[in-house]
Amino acid sequence: MTGAATFKGLKPILYGGREVWPLVEGGKGVSATNHMSSGAWAAAGGIGTVSAVNADSYDAEGKIVPQVYAALTRKERHEELIRYGIDGAVAQVKRAYELSGGKGAININVLWEMGGAQQILEGVLAATQGMVAGVTCGAGMPYKLSEIAERYNVLYLPIISSARAFRALWKRAYHKVPHLLGAVVYEDPWLAGGHNGLSNAEDPLKPEDPYPRVKALRDVMRGEGIADTVPIVMAGGVWFLREWDNWIDNPELGTIAFQYGTRPLLTEESPIPQGWKDALRDIEPGDVLLHRFSPTGFYSSAVRNPFLRSLEARSERQIPYSKVEAGDHTVRLDVGVKGKNFWVTPRDLQRARGWVIDGHTEGLRTPDDTIVFVSPAERAMIQQDQKDCMGCLSHCGFSSWKDHDDYTTGYLADPRSFCIQKTLQDIAHGGPIDQNLMFAGHAAYRFKQDPFYSNNFTPTVKQLVDRILTGD
Repeated sequence: MTGAATFKGLKPILYGGREVWPLVEGGKGVSATNHMSSGAWAAAGGIGTVSAVNADSYDAEGKIVPQVYAALTRKERHEELIRYGIDGAVAQVKRAYELSGGKGAININVLWEMGGAQQILEGVLAATQGMVAGVTCGAGMPYKLSEIAERYNVLYLPIISSARAFRALWKRAYHKVPHLLGAVVYEDPWLAGGHNGLSNAEDPLKPEDPYPRVKALRDVMRGEGIADTVPIVMAGGVWFLREWDNWIDNPELGTIAFQYGTRPLLTEESPIPQGWKDALRDIEPGDVLLHRFSPTGFYSSAVRNPFLRSLEARSERQIPYSKVEAGDHTVRLDVGVKGKNFWVTPRDLQRARGWVIDGHTEGLRTPDDTIVFVSPAERAMIQQDQKDCMGCLSHCGFSSWKDHDDYTTGYLADPRSFCIQKTLQDIAHGGPIDQNLMFAGHAAYRFKQDPFYSNNFTPTVKQLVDRILTGD
């Protein structure tokens, strides 16, 4: 990456048989990207991305249908979730396609780790044939993505964070469907918002330069005979294209496209509530936290608001225990656990007693043989959210749900996590921004610094795309 002020400009690319700008709207999950933003992005000549993750559907009057779960069992609620998911994504695709006016292209984005991902994806593609150009998919290893894409004759765009991950997908499955590989999305695990693919081999505190990682990805693609015309989409940390000038028309990298997830949040067509839009203007460098509280088990990046701080604080009120007296665990825990036989260190006993004095009187066990201390109100909320689980993930650390076989992960539900479905639905539909998860990329602080947004200016998607094409 370079800070040079030069900008050689973008050229259109061929995608799905049509010319489009190599600018991709990021999918952004639950109701943070919908037909309005995606249709407008495509109408501006780019690749708009409808989120097919728990999307909104509409009643006969055009009002959003509240996603209420009436079933008593988790498995039945999961079936309701799949129905909502298909209906919502189909409604969004149809509206986005209409808004695009035949320009650009419409993709859909699915999270492979969402509950019922395959059923939802197939249900949506079956009902929207001829409207969806491609499917972007990450969060996990979506081996079946190419097979599904072939069934419905759409392009597929795996989201990966390393050349190694792409190689594994290609060798196992994708090499059988090479003609429909639309692009490979390189999502920078240190800079992208939302869930990302930081591996155990990488240090969350030591970001790596994306250039050599993307060059390594292109080298793998070339080694497998994939043409340089198949774009690599750089996702995460992209703001001013002039800063990426040496990536454009660079023979080392082949065709490059750029994905924007954070910048389109602050547009007229963006469906997020005004309070969320306003908050984006005040973000400072370092305000976006790369954390591991998500019930998916993946790292993810979100604004370090009071909701995230409360999860950090909850995890800090945590002590290891053993069921028998052993090693340093020489004293019985006499607070928070009511008669249970837990052994802890003398120092941790004192800490626990201090937390109880501060009102964190309830001890909850975690899957890691620790006890976390919460207030009675927090405990009630955690337990209620776990009971209300509707199976929105294929594997959920917070509720121990699994969407197949025996429907349980076999692990204790983790009280250090949270119900991601509840909080993302709430913030997207006007809930308090301080009490919910607010995803954003790490470049979100640039809203405050970029003169384009001064005097509270909010661009249309078309104005934003035009601005991006200037290099700014």
